[in-house]
Parts: sequence; C-alpha cells; structure tokens
Amino acid sequence: MAVFEYQGLNGAGKSVSGVIDADGAKNARAKLRKQGVFPTEVAEQTSGGGATKGKGLSIEVDFSKLFGGGGVPVQELATMTSQLSTLIGAGIPMVESLTAMIDQVDNAKLRVILAEVRDKVNEGDSLGEAMKGYPKVFSALYVNMVRAGEQSGALDIVLTRLTEYTEASVRLRGKIVSAMIYPILMSVLGLGIVIGLFVFVIPKIRRIFDSFGQELPWITNALLSISDVLSAYWYVFLLLTGLGTWAFWKWKKDPHNQVRWDGWMLKVPIFGRLNRLVAVSRFCRTMATLLASGVPILTAMNIVSTVVENKVLEAAVLAAAKNVTEGQSLAVPLKQSGQFPPIVTHMIAIGEKTGELEPMLEKVADAYETEVDNTVSALTSLLEPLLILGMGGVVAFVALAILLPMLNLSSLAG
Repeated sequence: MAVFEYQGLNGAGKSVSGVIDADGAKNARAKLRKQGVFPTEVAEQTSGGGATKGKGLSIEVDFSKLFGGGGVPVQELATMTSQLSTLIGAGIPMVESLTAMIDQVDNAKLRVILAEVRDKVNEGDSLGEAMKGYPKVFSALYVNMVRAGEQSGALDIVLTRLTEYTEASVRLRGKIVSAMIYPILMSVLGLGIVIGLFVFVIPKIRRIFDSFGQELPWITNALLSISDVLSAYWYVFLLLTGLGTWAFWKWKKDPHNQVRWDGWMLKVPIFGRLNRLVAVSRFCRTMATLLASGVPILTAMNIVSTVVENKVLEAAVLAAAKNVTEGQSLAVPLKQSGQFPPIVTHMIAIGEKTGELEPMLEKVADAYETEVDNTVSALTSLLEPLLILGMGGVVAFVALAILLPMLNLSSLAG
C-alpha cells in the first residue's frame, strides 16, 4: 500500500486535506467517499523525488530538498520507536505494527517512509534491511541495532534501548543549546546596537562637535574615526566577512585541514574541555547501547567512530578497532592515543577483564553527562558577566567620548 495526500470537501462543504493509506489512487478516493469526503485532488506521496515538481510556469520548488532539509526530527523518531517497541512487545505482527504506526505518526515524511518500509517487510525483507534504504532518517546505529534485535529475538527490548539512547542524546544536545542561546543572543544584540550607534547616531553628533570649533579629546577623535570607517566602508566589512566564511568553509572541507581544526577544537581554552567531554560521553553511551543490543564489537566501533563527530577522536577509535581485530585489548590503544581521559580507559580495561564492559561504559557516560551539565552551567555563569563587562566597556567608551567635549565647552563658557 501507498500513502496518498488528498484535498477535498466534507459533508458541510468545507475544504479538508490530509493523508490516507490505500492500494491505489482509485481505492484512496473510494475510502475517502466512505468517510464522507469528496476528493478534489489525490496524489501519491513518496520519500524520494527531486527538488521540483510540476511543468512550465506551474513548476513548484521544494526548498527543503534544495538545501538538504526535509528530515525527521529526532524527538519524533524517538516517539515512533517507543510506540513500535510497545506494539511488537505486545505480540502484534510486524506488518500490522507498522500499519498502526503509519496511522499514528504526524510527520508526513516519516509516514511515507514507514509505508514504504512496511511494503518491503511485506515482500519478505527484514525490518533492518528495509530501513537501510533511508539513511537520512535511520542512521547506521539505528539499522544495526534493529538487525541485532531481530537476530536475537528481542527486537522490542532493543527498540526500547534505542528510544532511551535517542532521548538521552536529545537531552544532552538540548542542555548545551539552551545554555548557549542566551550568551549568543546577547552578543548578537550587543554587536547590532554598537554598529547602529557608530553608523547612524555618532555621525549626527559629529556635526554638533564640528560646530564647537574646538580641538577634541583623543578619545572623541578615536570614536569619530571608527564611525567614519564603518559608515564609509560597511559594505567592505560585510564582503570580507562573507569571503572569510566561504574561505574557511573551503579550507575545512579538505580532510587534512579538518583533522587540524578538530584537533584545535579539543585544545582551545575552556571550550576544548567541553568538546572532549561531549565526544567521550557520546562514545561511551553509544558503545554501551550497541554492545548491550548484541551488535558485534567491531561493527559497534565503526559506528561509534562517526558518532563522536571529531576526526582526531575518530582516528583513535578506528585504530583501537584495528587492535581489537588483531585480538588485542580495546583500552590499551585508546590510552596510547592520549585522546581519552585516563578514567575512561581505566574503566574500559576493568570492564574487559570482568566481562562487564557495557555497565562500565554506561557509568562513564552518566558521569560525563553530569560533568557536561556542570561545565555548561559554569560557562554560562562566566559568560554572562563577561558579556555585561564588555558591553559596559563599549558604553563607557562612547559616553566618555561624547561627554568630554561637552564638559570642556562648559568649562570654557564658565
């Protein structure tokens, strides 16, 4: 069956729209009529397709596809996974569970993908194999965990673990984003106010100073010079900012430069430690989830290497995976890389010796997520007074530059 998007009129003559699940357009129209809807337009939805549709002057452009969007929010995917786990755990067959999920989810893209996955499962594919065709929605981690759950016969348990992992990842990212939004907004707002002062307000004050006919203090001359440069060459600064951003983006695309950048991001004062904490937390949480779900350790390490989102740490994980292939320990190469804190490698070594690697990784992940939360809170507490001091300094500079000539004039008049 496919998913069709429709527009039509209900019994009261009001316009209605939505989606319906049917074997074909004809059946979709018949189902709509039974529901009391007179369809005026029925079109099949697909998960693929280009960025444009239509012909001639009626062509429509899907900007979400042109700019790489159109994905499924992580929280919606976590909710769907949790509900699918409940249905499978209740003993409902896979195809019926997927059909129920198609009716349940609100996201149109996810609904279409689930319909296509259901059709593939109905044709004999496993759930993991069917999901593999949609890498933008179901990551390699997701697909491999589903495969492991199917092979072990504990798919509902694996989906529950996957839901917990996804929600934990969302919480961690949310903490960082929410903590940094206020300082970023304050910085942007402060910069905008300062630029507005120098470009629009100070040139008008300059006319008053010129009418004094007196020599101005150095601080006032500095203020007026900055204002003159910004007013006359604002477009140059804008162009240089754009060119600098483009050049940095091109530079970073080179693999060697990406490694250099990621290495610097781990060493930069204050934020470097936070970046390492987040990456190590992801490594431990993802590794523990994959191993607990029955994913082979080498497959798990290859997946985890991409989750850390840092080329330096990724190289360290892949080197450790090579050691494991040769029958050696996981902890030793991670320790030799110098990229993982000693407590992490020590806990991994203990987990390997005792056969409790997954619980150890879970404990490390919990500890590091707590440390990330504390570090972000401390950084936010530090950034706020620094921003206030910076803005206060700018305001003091502008105020002194404007008031000093007026005070000098008053003294002369006296």
